[in-house]
Amino acid sequence: MTLFSSRRASALAALLIAATLSSCASNKAAEEAEAQRIAAELAAAAALAARPKPIALNDSVIQSAAIYLGFTRDMATLRGGFESPEAILAAMQRGAAYQPDQISRGLVAYASILALQSPEFVTGVRRHGMDRETRNQTVARIVADPTYASTLAGADSAAGLIMGVLDADIAALRFAADSIENDAYAIQADGRASWARRPVPDRDARIQGVKDLSALRMVANAEDAARLSAAAYSGSGLGVSTARLRQPPYPPAVSSALALAALAVLDGAGENAVSNTDALQYDLGSQDCLASSKLNLFQCLAASRPSYEVEFCLGRHIVRDLATCASGASQPAARITVDAPVQTRVESRTPVIRAEPLQPSTAPGSSAIPETPATVTPVTTVTPAAPSITPNPALAPGASQTQRLNAAPPAPNR
Repeated sequence: MTLFSSRRASALAALLIAATLSSCASNKAAEEAEAQRIAAELAAAAALAARPKPIALNDSVIQSAAIYLGFTRDMATLRGGFESPEAILAAMQRGAAYQPDQISRGLVAYASILALQSPEFVTGVRRHGMDRETRNQTVARIVADPTYASTLAGADSAAGLIMGVLDADIAALRFAADSIENDAYAIQADGRASWARRPVPDRDARIQGVKDLSALRMVANAEDAARLSAAAYSGSGLGVSTARLRQPPYPPAVSSALALAALAVLDGAGENAVSNTDALQYDLGSQDCLASSKLNLFQCLAASRPSYEVEFCLGRHIVRDLATCASGASQPAARITVDAPVQTRVESRTPVIRAEPLQPSTAPGSSAIPETPATVTPVTTVTPAAPSITPNPALAPGASQTQRLNAAPPAPNR
């Protein structure tokens, strides 16, 4: 082999070695890049799995909540001071157009969205949804026993939020009821008496019209539904805050609302879980209360004759009963405490009975017609004055059936 050929062979061998080394380096870089890509995908998948699932609340719950919110807000705006029989009728038609089961279900649904405004509760529930197995077990436990949600971290904060907001709404309804019922008394003596005392024309047709309205299904306001939906998913937007912490046990409606909210956090209240959310919205106490209220309204209207009695039916058996039923379902029962007996010295004085006018009562079940109660005032005279007795107008001859129906002693305010 010549010197030239030997050098050429050496050069070719060097080129081959360089190409081989370059290829190896290229393959190694590709392998490293592929490994990095796989590691990045695994990290992203792990982060996605660890990320809490978004809140899922089906549209049925949103619509129910919007119905309750819209109706109670509308009733809270009613005030006395009606200027015509037609104005009283229009308010009566607005108030009668509800179905007890829709308002009852809507109360629980609205309360569940209020619970989702509590970051303490949402965070506490999410601790039970870090992995699929734990989440499924928690969902199953809540479905089997809704009161379990009341034991989760942050439930005291959510319950306080629910009860505080609903209590303010109930107070607004009672204020409206006071205004309407007081006006039903005032209208009998002021400048509106000329038409307020006149018998309502076509009374039977009006009563039937109210019954027909009561049979219609309510439809949620689209704006209310959109606002509540956004608030449920984001946990904000309703402008509410926790006034105080509340400890269990909770009223049934509050307990069900906490369970419904917990399921929403754990992805157990979506469109595929309507049966579970429907069951949780059923509250027997408020539904029975509202159904009885509707029957009382029909009875009150059947016994009423003039417009001022129709106005009283509106204030008592729509607005006030709505507040009473909501309070019974969402607020703690009143506690009665009895102090130790106290010995007092009894003076021998002869009482004198004097009649004083009674202001109209705003308590549920109180008389529609003011009565004149007797009050006892001790005096030092020996000879008692003759009692002055004012007859009860509700029992006087010619009193209407509404006056007689509402002549019972007033029930204590709750």
